[in-house]
Amino acid sequence: MAKKIINQVNVKGKRVFIRCDFNVPLDDQLNITDDIRITESLPTIKHVIAQGGRAILASHLGRPKGKVNEKMRLTPVANRLTQLLGQPVKMASDCVGAEVESLAASLKDGQVLLLENLRFHPEEEKNDPEFCKQLAKLADVYCCDAFGTAHRAHASTEGVARLVKPAVAGFLIEKELKYLGGALDNPQRPFAAILGGAKVSGKIDVINNLSKKVDMLFIGGGMIFTFYKAMGYNIGKSLLEEENVPIAKELLSTLKQRKGLEFFLPEDVVISTSLDGTMQTQVVAASKIPDGWMGVDIGPASVKTFASNLQRAKTIVWNGPMGVFEVDPFAHGTQAVAQALADSGAVTVIGGGDSAAAVSKFGLDAKMTHISTGGGASLEFLEGKVLPGIAILDEA
Repeated sequence: MAKKIINQVNVKGKRVFIRCDFNVPLDDQLNITDDIRITESLPTIKHVIAQGGRAILASHLGRPKGKVNEKMRLTPVANRLTQLLGQPVKMASDCVGAEVESLAASLKDGQVLLLENLRFHPEEEKNDPEFCKQLAKLADVYCCDAFGTAHRAHASTEGVARLVKPAVAGFLIEKELKYLGGALDNPQRPFAAILGGAKVSGKIDVINNLSKKVDMLFIGGGMIFTFYKAMGYNIGKSLLEEENVPIAKELLSTLKQRKGLEFFLPEDVVISTSLDGTMQTQVVAASKIPDGWMGVDIGPASVKTFASNLQRAKTIVWNGPMGVFEVDPFAHGTQAVAQALADSGAVTVIGGGDSAAAVSKFGLDAKMTHISTGGGASLEFLEGKVLPGIAILDEA
């Protein structure tokens, strides 16, 4: 997926519509509690203004469901950007309309304008042609730098890119494609994938796609219990997707037959009678979960097996935690896997979402090669799906 990048076009004196991902967490006082998504967008914004471009930034925030929601305005983002860029960022009162068009037209070279929350308009998520035209009026160049929304064909991610040419990728998208795409298309081997998370249903396609590409596949998280059920094990009160037991059975058979694939399921699990972390825990063999108990993490023997085998890998992709890592007594398996990646010396790519949250919780961000900014987008990318927000961009 070789796409044209923002530094390959002349932006001087041009209005550059940059689709960013400023969907940041806010506290009750509307203070930003984590600005990683803003700081990740800075290289592209700084490049545009340094080259004499006029940056028009667009993003959604939260799920306002097509209506104005005072708690989801982008004003806190404009304030933070003003601090980070060391220059004023103008805040528009909307993202389309005559007033916004006149603000965009009055921008001078090197100035920055932030549009109001795109999702205050229902037409954004519907990719409405008229709404796309209104957004397109604001720009001479389109730049997508929001990997977190690139798997959605919305007006600002796909529709505008049809109307405004050139349509190019920002530096964040370039980085995502380099590491995620590089891992899938040209990995240093042995290549390992670790897949976790609660549900098999969300990971079937990714297991199928990755198992054809990797040398080692490790599976953990809540979805292991559906696999255990398919193997005839008693799983007590553990998480189960009953309707997916036949699919899990089929997957197990496929994985065991796949030539050159080493496949690891946890051999032991940590169990508890409650998910809140207040009740006692014990470690049992995966096949010996008693009635009334539930699996909450992978066990110490599994941690040892996973960690020692990961030391052989040269490329590791991780998507999904090993257990209920948000609850400290159940976080050990996820933390140990994160630490194994940090110590591996391999190219380590973390697929956004909960895996990124876990790496951050354990203070290991700096030890990873790349942490994706898009959970859903990185998962679809790993499944081998086309991301509409990237597919529409100009080829290099």
